[in-house]
Amino acid sequence: MTQTTVSIDRARLSPDTTCWVVTNGLAGFEMQAIGVAEALGLQPILKRVSPGAPYNWLAPWGPAAPDSQIAPPWPDLLIAGGRQAIPYARKIQRLSGGQTFTVIFQDPKVSPSKFDLVWAPVHDKLEGANVVSTLTAPNRITPEKLAAGADQLRKRYAALPERKIAVVIGGSNRVYGLSPPKMESLAKDLRALAERENIGLIITTSRRTGAEGTARLRSILQGIPHDIYDPLSDPADENPYPAMLGLSETTLVTCDSHNMVGEAATTGRPVYVIELEGGSAKFRRFIDTLYVNNIARQFDGSLERWSYIPLNATQEIASAIAQSYARTKS
Repeated sequence: MTQTTVSIDRARLSPDTTCWVVTNGLAGFEMQAIGVAEALGLQPILKRVSPGAPYNWLAPWGPAAPDSQIAPPWPDLLIAGGRQAIPYARKIQRLSGGQTFTVIFQDPKVSPSKFDLVWAPVHDKLEGANVVSTLTAPNRITPEKLAAGADQLRKRYAALPERKIAVVIGGSNRVYGLSPPKMESLAKDLRALAERENIGLIITTSRRTGAEGTARLRSILQGIPHDIYDPLSDPADENPYPAMLGLSETTLVTCDSHNMVGEAATTGRPVYVIELEGGSAKFRRFIDTLYVNNIARQFDGSLERWSYIPLNATQEIASAIAQSYARTKS
């Protein structure tokens, strides 16, 4: 495991450094890039690109589609994430005369040497002199945000028992499946755990969980102390996720999201992974590495306590960018 604790001071850039974040608009990519930009002390300008055919077919290898928002003055720093953003990153790098320091998040599917710096998770096995790899992904979670979130939403959970665990439930995607039988089994395990431990369940589902799955969860948990945030039925409410992590002694999280599991591991508190049907070699490497390093354990219905050094990929990546940026500008 390569992830380490990094000084915040080493990750700061001058506040007048201009920064763009270019993505296809997917929340996961944006969250990662914004988190690192914030760790650098910057307020990035978001540029969401959505090229049509044939440009989207040709990405990341082909040219960038015309886009009026991608125009000078070029930024000092560019962070791009996602296949559709790569042609724009190459275009900006070229038209700026190499003056824009270009960072790519995730495997660009082209040679990393074409950019100033590339970040990819360890399980991608991407190698290169300018490649930074961490076990977990960058995010916007900080100790300050955990504490602030907990203070803001403490009243919401006041009726629950003093001991609380966070339960973060995703859903089916192209790699994993959350079937009705699996949801029923999980809900019954959660009910049994809450009854046995006299513990409150603070739960968030996702849009991928689906209305049917969330309804089944609510039905099985009736009568035990719990709170469910459902983005499908409560879209106007502020997502309590940071508060959940800040208030809970343990987090249970489904394995379908690299981001969700990694965010839970920023706390230094026990993380239980709820394994779903399906999977891939990359996800398996990621989850197994967490298990081997005693950061996370597979959820089997039990509840134990342990600790580890909180993972902070955001600061590590920000530090790498700041140091490399300083070298190129000196």
